[in-house]
Amino acid sequence: MLFLILILASILRLFSLGSLPPSLYWDEASLGYNAYSIAQSLKDEHGEFLPIDRFIAFGDYKPPGFIYAAALSVKFLGLDEVTIRLTSALAGIFLVYLTFLASLEIFGSRKIGLLAALFVSISPWSLHLSRGAFEANLAASFNLAGIYFFLKGRRNGFFLLPSFLFFILSFYTFNANRIIAPVLISVFSLIFLKDIKSKLNWLAAGFLLTILLLLPSLSFLRSRESRLRMQEVSIFTSLVPIEEANQRIKLAGNSLVARILHNRRLLFAGDYLKHYFDNFSGRFLFTQGDANPRIHVQGMGELYYFDLLPVLTGLYLLIRKPKPIFLAVLAWAIVVPLPAAVARETPHALRIVSILPVYQLLTAAGLLHLLMLIKKKAIKFLKPVVLITVFLFVFNTSLYLHNYYLHFARDWSGEWQYGYKEMVQFVLARTNNYNQIFVTQALGRPYIYFAFYKPFTNEEFLRERKEDRDWYGFYNVTSLGKIKFGLESMVDRSGKTLLVLSEGNLPDGFRTLKRIYDFSGRQVFVIGEKI
Repeated sequence: MLFLILILASILRLFSLGSLPPSLYWDEASLGYNAYSIAQSLKDEHGEFLPIDRFIAFGDYKPPGFIYAAALSVKFLGLDEVTIRLTSALAGIFLVYLTFLASLEIFGSRKIGLLAALFVSISPWSLHLSRGAFEANLAASFNLAGIYFFLKGRRNGFFLLPSFLFFILSFYTFNANRIIAPVLISVFSLIFLKDIKSKLNWLAAGFLLTILLLLPSLSFLRSRESRLRMQEVSIFTSLVPIEEANQRIKLAGNSLVARILHNRRLLFAGDYLKHYFDNFSGRFLFTQGDANPRIHVQGMGELYYFDLLPVLTGLYLLIRKPKPIFLAVLAWAIVVPLPAAVARETPHALRIVSILPVYQLLTAAGLLHLLMLIKKKAIKFLKPVVLITVFLFVFNTSLYLHNYYLHFARDWSGEWQYGYKEMVQFVLARTNNYNQIFVTQALGRPYIYFAFYKPFTNEEFLRERKEDRDWYGFYNVTSLGKIKFGLESMVDRSGKTLLVLSEGNLPDGFRTLKRIYDFSGRQVFVIGEKI
């Protein structure tokens, strides 16, 4: 049965992987090109040799884990949409298998394990993030592996070492896990202290391994670039709570009581709690999901409607019997959203995906408990309840798969920067025919698509590129050889010129060569020439 579930998970994650999602978005192209550069030259796009603490990339300083993992598939299979997404797809399949193993440790039930694995295999949350090159999805698999081996380490201390190793890998794969991993290690150590106190030598070895492997990251975590990245998304850099607190204090007469009651720290704390609990809202989990159409099919929750009652039942079962293993599951669910709540944009399916498969574990345990309860108390209703359950399961799943595989690409191709590949291939095929080429930056960072689809060798890329850097540390490549990005430099129009715009009409003197449209019929690029 487990084998069939893994086959199902593989089909859903690998089918049409290169064309659904319909194109690569910026971060996928960046991850892919840096993986290619590492695979070919052991250097990133900026010429740094095997970075360990971070990849500069756009100046967003990506954790290195996904890039190194993707470099393996790129090295042996070449660089394209499939190979850069394959790492995340395999991580999603691995997550299904690990769900079964972790469930055996938590509940000791093969039935619950198989059901939980099945629910993860068709989960909208897991499936969607497994089909794009999302660092968070790989980190979620590493996180679950760390949890699974920690649970095994209660009986055999040796397994604490791979547990700590997988937590470290999650730390180096996604920014949120830089907080999640050490907190989970600490919390689990306290919860299972009675079990592991006789294995302190293995625990000490695990902590020593962690310290040694985290040392390379310290310089970056203390750097200005790291702080800027945090400040860019943090609610604590907003001036609104400070202004609101000052206004309230002023209206209350600037008294001591007013300064205490309307202290900006209390407003920040309230804002943080709101953002934290956003991640557990029914709207997010069951009705609407993440509002970003790139990371979720709109109009559906991150979970199915089918999951609601079993999840609540499963949660009741954990709370009713507060065994250490059940407390660990609750702690897992509580810890994961902690770093995500600091961000301004909540709820966020990507930043808290390491909470998987808690909900599927609860659904499996809760569903079996409900069915056993009906069998025991009202067996005559068991068959109709089973039929209704199967119908809801099939209906919910079919609706999601229909929306994803048949409508998602058409409705949201623009969110995936559809048209870049077609534009880049058209331009590259004609580069030698023109003296100069200008490409709009209105839709983002076109240079990374030229680097990806050519693809440029690291040496060629560093030789041809010109770049600048803003105060926040973000890099912008202004040209690759004769291809110039941005239209502000289009002063000299002498010679044969190729021009790429995103909207509107070409300037006088240019002849239209090609128009590129997304799947909704909206023009993405218009390409013209002046002879």
